[in-house]
Amino acid sequence: MPSTTHPTSMAAMAAGAAGALWACSAFVPSSSGLRGAYVTSRSTASSVTLSSSSSLEQPSGVSGALLAPGVVAAAAAALLSGRRGRASETRKAVACKAFENEMGATMPMRYFDPLGMSKDGDAEAFRRRRCAEIKNGRVAMWACMGYIVPQYFRWPGYCSPSMDVKFSDVPNGIAALKAVPAEGWAQIGIFIAFLELFPGRQEQDRIPGDLPGFGKLGVPVFARKCDAEGSRRSLEAEINNGRLAMIAITGMVAQNMYFGTTDPKMWLPGAAFEGELGVQAPVGFWDPLGLAADGDVDNFKRRRAVELKHGRICMLACVGYIIPEYFRWPGFLSPAQGIKFADVPHGIAAVSKVPLEGWLQIGLFIGHYEGQFFRQDPKRAPGDFENYGFLGVGKNFIFNFDPIEFPDAEVKNKKLAAEIANGRLAMIALSAMVFQNGTVGTTGPAMWLPSS
Repeated sequence: MPSTTHPTSMAAMAAGAAGALWACSAFVPSSSGLRGAYVTSRSTASSVTLSSSSSLEQPSGVSGALLAPGVVAAAAAALLSGRRGRASETRKAVACKAFENEMGATMPMRYFDPLGMSKDGDAEAFRRRRCAEIKNGRVAMWACMGYIVPQYFRWPGYCSPSMDVKFSDVPNGIAALKAVPAEGWAQIGIFIAFLELFPGRQEQDRIPGDLPGFGKLGVPVFARKCDAEGSRRSLEAEINNGRLAMIAITGMVAQNMYFGTTDPKMWLPGAAFEGELGVQAPVGFWDPLGLAADGDVDNFKRRRAVELKHGRICMLACVGYIIPEYFRWPGFLSPAQGIKFADVPHGIAAVSKVPLEGWLQIGLFIGHYEGQFFRQDPKRAPGDFENYGFLGVGKNFIFNFDPIEFPDAEVKNKKLAAEIANGRLAMIALSAMVFQNGTVGTTGPAMWLPSS
């Protein structure tokens, strides 16, 4: 019999069918007609296996009466199991589409769940995570403001009169953890607990984030019950701003912890290279680590050349994650070892599949490019190689055509700035692809296409 464990309802249905048939067959002697019916049911439910075929030939009416109900029960259980499996597959397919129209599924990523946390379609679990996301986003937005405001304003008076600690004595950032007295942290904890339990509690009849004492956006002025559809735009903006704030506060804390800085240099652009390519909205000149704070032009050009090279490689690498899903080179990667291109798995798994000689060839090819074609001339702009020009495309031993040139300087700068921005995006995208591939194992279109 199948080894699948069935729910109580299925077991009851199977037992009822067996009992009913047993009750009937107890008054009917065994006949070839019953055995023929059993053989037919056996061919229909092929998963049923008998320990001995001789039981089919038992002349006893009692054995036939006992055997038939068991077989019917097995057939019923197998049929129910098959229907249950098909229903489960249908539910999984529906679950993939369950939350695509929820708030927060906005451009450019739309519904983005690379870890598949909501693939089970559990609405309660999704609601709980959405409540947590909104709450963490609001806290992160306040935390970002908490890093900025103390640089320009401090409350007057004392934080702890008994310990003679003024608000102006409390340092900004992580250092404040040691300066605030234990009694102060206790008060903060009690205040947060009060908010969580009373005005900030989440009620079931309100949408996630719509709290009875605060309303939408977590602001008391909106304390009335929120109209989800009428406020959809502002609610989605809050979710996106909260996501950005969570990333921002992570960067601020990391910079504060490793470099000790909490001043305006953390969020305001510097002055030395604000007119360079790549200084674009919304962040302008962004150098949170202060690598260009010394104003060294040569170092800046070297880093820009490295940024461009990494961006171009990552753009090709992102394409390299996508194309093998739809096209593979024909023939053999290694004829001597009988390895075809089609045999090489996608993503990280290919590292162990490609022979050592193949990696040596790849290394020599890259070294030849670096040493011969992609040498950076100090007299040329970063990323502008001789005979290559715009976007690093031009003459080499593979292609032989003149590099693309743009006589209009404004058009050229716009396209070069777009290349830098696309390269930055590709570096983040490739990091996410490799991370997802390494942790979850997926490399298919679900990695870059929203589920439909």
